[in-house]
Amino acid sequence: MIGTALVVRPDNAGDVLLAGPAVRAVAAGAREVVMLAGPYGRAAAELLPGVGRVLEWRAPWIDPDRMPVTSEHAARLVDQVRAVGPDLAVIFTSFHQSALPTALLLRLAGVPRIAAISEDYPGSLLDVRHVVDESVDVPEPERMLGLVRAAGFVLPPGDDGRLAVRGPLPDVAHLTGPPGYVVVHPGTTAQARAWPVERWAEAVEALLAAGERVVVTGSPGERALTAIVSGPAADLGGATTFAELAAVLAGASVVVAANTGPAHLAAAVGTPVVSLFAPVVPAARWAPYGVPSVLLGDQDAPCRGSRARLCPVPGHPCLSAVSGAQVVDAVHGLAAAKESLRGAVTELGEAVTSLRGAVTELGDAVTEGVP
Repeated sequence: MIGTALVVRPDNAGDVLLAGPAVRAVAAGAREVVMLAGPYGRAAAELLPGVGRVLEWRAPWIDPDRMPVTSEHAARLVDQVRAVGPDLAVIFTSFHQSALPTALLLRLAGVPRIAAISEDYPGSLLDVRHVVDESVDVPEPERMLGLVRAAGFVLPPGDDGRLAVRGPLPDVAHLTGPPGYVVVHPGTTAQARAWPVERWAEAVEALLAAGERVVVTGSPGERALTAIVSGPAADLGGATTFAELAAVLAGASVVVAANTGPAHLAAAVGTPVVSLFAPVVPAARWAPYGVPSVLLGDQDAPCRGSRARLCPVPGHPCLSAVSGAQVVDAVHGLAAAKESLRGAVTELGEAVTSLRGAVTELGDAVTEGVP
């Protein structure tokens, strides 16, 4: 058991959520876990089980807005980390990112032991250099669990390694009504992953026509988008905190979203996902993890593996051909599977109860027969 562990994931909310199982493994072997997150991931970090405190800092080599690198900005991170005084730091990165700039600053802050995945030679920047075969697409949560295992941390007994958030979540019934609705989340952080807005509106209309209650969600910056997409459906664009969004997704029968943070948040609360997935990144790494899901979109489109933020192919063919009717079919398929699973679990519970009753009756009969 170590004292304080610093875990680093300075990306977006979805990236932070995918680190959750690895963070829990570190928490099982440390008295306190402090998470260093960026401004887009802080709210997710605050919901992760095992995280005691959150530091916020924008990493210029991660932030999509290409912020300048200055000595003053770097010094702010060094000062924050020195104040925490961690015994160990684990730097989580995606397969196309380098951990070494962060490791350099953590060394300057006096962190005595640092672990990260690094294909590049790290010199004295890393104490645990975990090398993985990046030609094999491994789900991001499992890739990060591999790193913390190399650093000496494992999930505690009974932890299934799925995504999770800290409860209890807020009561959002005043926003959504009773559970059982379909959530549609049309926003993305990258244009290349966006389904055309008219398709989102078509899907909402088709879901409503099929008798579904629909709740449309979005960030404050996506209010104009959700207003167009929602039509007569409930429009919660900009109306929820991150924790409230988690609660909204938890009450849904199915969530429909692109490859973006709310898809991973849905997985973290155990809700099936219909994912409009542009193959600019591999689905094998980034698809919703640990819950039933359906991926829609041409995974062999020309943009495959490009990591593009702006669509590099005219007409956006990977997603533009997906129809609202396909979304309805996928939603109904997942909802039916969820109900079937719930029924099987109920039947199993009843069978166990009956077996316990039979065992009790047998024990009573044996007891009565003893002179």
